Amino acid sequence: MSEKPMITFDTDPARYRHWRLTFDGPVATLALDVDEEGGLAGGYRLKLNSYDLGVDIELADALNRVRFEHPEIRVVVLASRKERVFSSGANIYMLGQASHAQKVNFCKFTNETRNGIEDSSANSGIKFLAAINGACAGGGYELALACDEIVMVDDRSSTVSLPEVALLGVLPGTGGLTRIVDKRKVRRDLADVFCTTAEGVRADRAKAWGLVDHVAPPARFAQLVAERAQALAALGDRPSDGASVALPPLARRIGDAGWQYRWVAVEIARDERIATITVTGPVDTPGDRDGILAAGARWWPLQMARELDDAMLLLRANEPEIGTWVLKTRGELSAVVASDAAIAAQCDHWFVRETIGLLRRTLQRLDVSSRSLYAIIEPGSCFAGSLFELALAADRSYMLAEGPQIALSPLNFSGLEMINGRTRLAARFNREKAELTEGVRDATAALEQGLVTFTPDELDWDDEIRLALEERTSLSPDALTGMEASLRFAGPETGATKIFARLSAWQNWVFSRPNAVGENGALKRYGSGAKARFDWERV
Repeated sequence: MSEKPMITFDTDPARYRHWRLTFDGPVATLALDVDEEGGLAGGYRLKLNSYDLGVDIELADALNRVRFEHPEIRVVVLASRKERVFSSGANIYMLGQASHAQKVNFCKFTNETRNGIEDSSANSGIKFLAAINGACAGGGYELALACDEIVMVDDRSSTVSLPEVALLGVLPGTGGLTRIVDKRKVRRDLADVFCTTAEGVRADRAKAWGLVDHVAPPARFAQLVAERAQALAALGDRPSDGASVALPPLARRIGDAGWQYRWVAVEIARDERIATITVTGPVDTPGDRDGILAAGARWWPLQMARELDDAMLLLRANEPEIGTWVLKTRGELSAVVASDAAIAAQCDHWFVRETIGLLRRTLQRLDVSSRSLYAIIEPGSCFAGSLFELALAADRSYMLAEGPQIALSPLNFSGLEMINGRTRLAARFNREKAELTEGVRDATAALEQGLVTFTPDELDWDDEIRLALEERTSLSPDALTGMEASLRFAGPETGATKIFARLSAWQNWVFSRPNAVGENGALKRYGSGAKARFDWERV
């Protein structure tokens, strides 16, 4: 780990510096009120509700608080507490001083958070409404685009804009290009004008072009927001009297060689540039609804998913040179199968549904983590059902020829889909429905059915694993990142895959070009009064 302070992703409302979360019946209001001096790193001020990674860490936490601790909430209003300013987007000075890896990881995390908003809208009965009360630019507008509806004040001066191309020489980094044409169905020529007009467009044109849904003069703005919030709340099915499930801090022990949770362990071998992530299966998991609710945040699927999510985020933010993640499990195969059966049987309950959603988004984060993933299936493993998704997410899987078993459960066929909407089984075989059934397999059956890559015998096991990892870690990380992202998402594209694959690839390239980040580039010269000097070659 580097000498820099470790970036962590856990927080709670008592520690928020940038968001205010309030509740009124089925409506939660999440209001942005950025502390200018509260940047995650020094050297910049977060003016005009601009944000950095720290602001988005709080947003991600607040969304999970709503999901689990407030089951009565059916709509979240994203608003601002600053007058005439919604958000000016990602802080330009933060981006200007950030390393390339920091820029890309920042964009990736903010993308995942916004995609999580849309996932909750589609699957959890929580709708989202953006209340744009003033200037709304760049990532601020992209946050609004993630919502189901956008209400904008018509005060003759407030605008929405995506000014990145015109002002900064980069692309909107959190899905703006994709969402305005794919989600909001804005005409391509109008989108072209909008994305190259640095000053943006005012409410009347934004409404006419489809960039927002509703506009209102200042005197009626708050009333319209309240009306639309109630209308969206009526679409939800979350219970008005559900018992809250508090999310306590994760118990995490950090050492030089990794970190340890209750169900997840990370062991880092820096000389080999490998991290081994081991997930322990459940013990005595409840099978009925009362037992699940009594377990609350200690219920194995939820606690394990929270720990795994945190472990991946810590690795991504703090260990950029650890390019290969080895995925292991330990425990009883039957216990994972029983846990999955309880999840499937109770999937109509709001708490179980939210737990499935968190596990789905955690596995999706694994899919897009830009790391080589190798699953190792050995004696004592419990790669079954929801945990077999780890092996299905892996680029390769190695299963010892004699001893271990794997199993498929209902969760392999529904509930834990990738960001392209396909199950990992469907993506693996590149067809809509894999011709497989639930049940246990030994190594011979797993190999015959295409569920694992190789099944070395005991004599060759150690050498084959060692050589495979040595070969992988010797290859170019840039080439591997591009190759893995291209291979993992077989089949039709969705808005989310375009954001993570197409946009991320282009943004990654643009962030390394001198037109953006060189000494005379747009990001470096922004705010200096000097114009950027571009290399005019098109490549």
